[in-house]
Amino acid sequence: MTVQQNSRIADWIRINAGTVPHRACFVTDTASYTFREVNSRVNRIACALRRMGVGKGDRVALFATDSPQYVETLLACMKLGAVYVPLNFRLAQPELETLLRTAEAKVLFFSDRYTPMVRALDVPGLKVVIGYDSASGDESYEDLVGEGDDVEIDTPVADDELVCLAFTSGTTALPKGVMHSQRMAKHMVMQCIVERRMTNLSFHYSAAPLFHVGGMLYTLAGVARGHTSLVLPAFDAPTVAHWMAHGGLDGVFLVPTMIDTLLHEPAVITGDFSRLGSIGYGAAPMSPSLLRRAMQRFSCDFMNMFGAGTEAGLQTVLTPEDHRRALAGDEHLLGSIGKAGMGVVLRLCDDDLNDVPDGEVGEIVTRADAVMSGYLNQPEETAKVLVDGWFRGGDLAWRDKEGYLYLNGRKKDMIIRGGENIYPVEIEDVLCRYPGVREVAVVGVPDEHWGEVVRAHLILEDGVRLDVEAVRAHCRAHLAGYKVPARFRVETDFPRNASGKVLKRELRAV
Repeated sequence: MTVQQNSRIADWIRINAGTVPHRACFVTDTASYTFREVNSRVNRIACALRRMGVGKGDRVALFATDSPQYVETLLACMKLGAVYVPLNFRLAQPELETLLRTAEAKVLFFSDRYTPMVRALDVPGLKVVIGYDSASGDESYEDLVGEGDDVEIDTPVADDELVCLAFTSGTTALPKGVMHSQRMAKHMVMQCIVERRMTNLSFHYSAAPLFHVGGMLYTLAGVARGHTSLVLPAFDAPTVAHWMAHGGLDGVFLVPTMIDTLLHEPAVITGDFSRLGSIGYGAAPMSPSLLRRAMQRFSCDFMNMFGAGTEAGLQTVLTPEDHRRALAGDEHLLGSIGKAGMGVVLRLCDDDLNDVPDGEVGEIVTRADAVMSGYLNQPEETAKVLVDGWFRGGDLAWRDKEGYLYLNGRKKDMIIRGGENIYPVEIEDVLCRYPGVREVAVVGVPDEHWGEVVRAHLILEDGVRLDVEAVRAHCRAHLAGYKVPARFRVETDFPRNASGKVLKRELRAV
């Protein structure tokens, strides 16, 4: 009897190597790789890894900046049934060792710039280190491509089997390894294709790094859909501005801070963006004022893609139609994260998982194929966020009468001042509307009398000086007195993670 096999992510590159063999799969500043070339290289790397003893379930770690070779490695792991482990290239030596040990990595791929750190590693079970750029490792990546055989490897991988182990943080003694099943990865990619309205003729760039789920899924979407992806080592504003204005991109995904930076680039100020069809944004809140400026400059479709990417994928979408409606007069929608995305069952709940009525703040709770299998070897932590099939990520929101959702911060960011709950996002929205304020982050800091008070960290436009009393008066006109910041700090920049999110825990420690 023939056993029916499910479709695999590994099939996508092979399919498009046959259907669009000469179309560019990956483009960089200096090179272009067709679907046929990429599939051949993936096969060769997979065969070379198999000769090293890498098989189904083995862990293959990547500690590198973005490149086509990075994506080829992911796809080679998929063909072998191995589990790829994308690591933040900003990790320090002790953090890197901790994550490699936790993952039980057998092979490590790395960029040359990290050679001293990799050479100093003490990780039991790590058999081979492979340099992407040269022979700085035990093996050279391009030597493996040259030595490998261009034959298809057909390893069965069920939808509930692990394909990726993505860490939420490398800064704690017990980092959380998020287990991605093939079902989860496939669904995230399909959500991306559908919600971003990608076609097989798209030319797309994602500024999220490949070790981040946003970077991974957008690039795999290109592999699945058969369209071209621009791959750059890291986000660089002048380079991205040039590609957007002159390189033929029709779609990009950016973090709000990147959009703000791009709006100050000469190529954006003077460029022609008639080819640009859409900009997806997410990973951090975007102020309505910044969004309005971006929409005026680029004159393309905008989409807000909100989710708990590493653990639960895309959760909500504010569509291009919603954005156009906002410009036509319903401006309140610019502050919304939209409605539930494709295949997502979404509720707003209290602490006991009871639904809250419209207009009240509740925790975003979702059920979808894009939810993780759990945290590696951490059943107690898993049980806190996966409850009766529902994912609880700690994001807070309220719903209006039309069903649009509006963020109200995160449970862990909530400030409790004298017994009153304060949600930072409400204060941030008010401060962002004050002239000359470019970016805001609000945190709670200890206070002997109130327990906690509000402190606002501000980044100002060039040449602007902070008038504290005027800003306080602005806040009092829009907020209850207990929500008005007690303290203000002017910053030149905020501490951020690789996806551009502000690290509020570091701001609190200032």
